[in-house]
Amino acid sequence: MIRTEIVDGAILVVTMDRPPANAVDQAMSDGLDAAFSRLAADAALRVAIVTGAGERFFSAGWDLKEVAAGNDDESRFGSGGYMGLTERFGLDKPVIAAVNGTAAGGGFELALACDLVVAVAGARFVLPEVRHGLVAEGGGAIRAPRRLPPMIAMELLLTGAPLAAEDLHRHGFVNRVAAVDELLPAALAYARAICRAAPTAVAATKELVRETAHLSVPDAYRAMRGGGLPAYARMRASPNRTEGPRAFVEKREPCWKP
Repeated sequence: MIRTEIVDGAILVVTMDRPPANAVDQAMSDGLDAAFSRLAADAALRVAIVTGAGERFFSAGWDLKEVAAGNDDESRFGSGGYMGLTERFGLDKPVIAAVNGTAAGGGFELALACDLVVAVAGARFVLPEVRHGLVAEGGGAIRAPRRLPPMIAMELLLTGAPLAAEDLHRHGFVNRVAAVDELLPAALAYARAICRAAPTAVAATKELVRETAHLSVPDAYRAMRGGGLPAYARMRASPNRTEGPRAFVEKREPCWKP
């Protein structure tokens, strides 16, 4: 149901494999939660890629049979919330969505919770919850207006109509549109670029963006300088902060510390 593979010793590839549409039930959500918990806990892992098996669906989202049976109790979700990532707010390691087909409902919400998105040409993104008497409460109604132009987000949320990967690329949500056979290589290229950077700097960057996005620029500077950002403090104290410039001057690859 959830398959994991480690690439290059540092990249965790997480594959949702529940035919025919990779719809999420409780067991699959638990499996995703375990995978992202592993990413957070293992110092050797630097970045994750999440994708779906097959070529039609990234994920159709929460299995509506579960909802109809009353099995949609949020208290049963793990430490990262729905699908293991939507409420994992303190994760300072990047996650890349490699969207191999339709991302509907929770599938789109999972992509919205990621840091980068690569999608196959023609992949559809849809938040159909209102058409089923529901709300996109797995993060769609919260993150879409922050990740997309507000009117585009409201179009998705209020009509349940899909947009293609190419449309969302134009709107700045999808980083790259790729052919089917280039999807995972494109995601791995991003992951390897992240792995070449200092882990302390990547963590501090994620933390700084997350903790200051809602602030004015002056207040964001005050928050950055105020001592309340632990990853930023670790970056400032890390030997990586001098190793990077030294490696540049010496024209060699840096040797990063965790």
